[in-house]
Amino acid sequence: MQDTYIFKEIPSQRPNTPLLDRIDEPAQLRELAPEQLTRLARELRAFLLWSVGQTGGHFGAGLGVLELTVALHYVFDTPSDRLVWDVGHQAYPHKILTGRKESMGSIRRKGGLAGFPKRAESDYDTFGVGHSSTSISAALGMAIAARLQQTGRKSIAVIGDGAMTAGMAFEALNHAGHLHADMLVILNDNDMSISRNVGGLSNYFAKLLSSRTYNQVRDSSKKVLQGAPHLMALAKKTEEHFKGMIAPGTLFEELGFNYIGPIDGHDLPLLVETLENIRELEGPQFLHVVTTKGKGFAPAEADPIGYHAINKIEPVPP
Repeated sequence: MQDTYIFKEIPSQRPNTPLLDRIDEPAQLRELAPEQLTRLARELRAFLLWSVGQTGGHFGAGLGVLELTVALHYVFDTPSDRLVWDVGHQAYPHKILTGRKESMGSIRRKGGLAGFPKRAESDYDTFGVGHSSTSISAALGMAIAARLQQTGRKSIAVIGDGAMTAGMAFEALNHAGHLHADMLVILNDNDMSISRNVGGLSNYFAKLLSSRTYNQVRDSSKKVLQGAPHLMALAKKTEEHFKGMIAPGTLFEELGFNYIGPIDGHDLPLLVETLENIRELEGPQFLHVVTTKGKGFAPAEADPIGYHAINKIEPVPP
């Protein structure tokens, strides 16, 4: 696990971010060496703190998915691969990494950047959001289009544990599982509303269960055992028992998804390795990441509700 640098106050001056300054689009991010990503995340967090302090805006959610945002744009070929953020409160780091860093001072102002992903604003904003629980349906439609067009592009939905409780989200999960859609749903669990089991063993098995070798063996075994239904049932129960010991994913497996996790959503090397494994898999995948709202900023970690959004920080008079 990588420790996240903890800021205790919002920078009053624009921070020094030499690595972040080199990135105007994710293609440049993907040129970095893996060992540079942790430093980039620290610079991105410092810039986000300073930027939102200048303008006000949504705060805690973006800090919570910062490492996940870096990992997603590092592993997937955005904007060709489709990335859909549910609700959009958490999209500020995404905007910074996708060519809008120098425009963040205009966010939520007339003629400026929108506070949410907006298709007219950027090719990286694949779906207009603001309402809750729509991301999985949108990503499913994109996955179906990719299948019909035979493009091979990936579709990813990032949804929070609160939005996941809506019927629309489960309807989309059920539909995606039925169609065996080639897509990834990432559950951003930041409120302990779903049982978490994070630690070394869980992280290890998450990498194992997302590996191509494991899934090839799994599929081959199903084919071999199709003629022996009793052995097939026994194998399925054994697998469920094994996975149930380490992951609360039975529901999502029943909906037709390959469940992976939960894993630490702030461990960049683990996120990158797991996402790289998942990228090579076919069919519906479900990754459960556990994050902390306001991660990396001590006051927001202590009071995530109070720091969901903040007002512009006025300079202290001399």
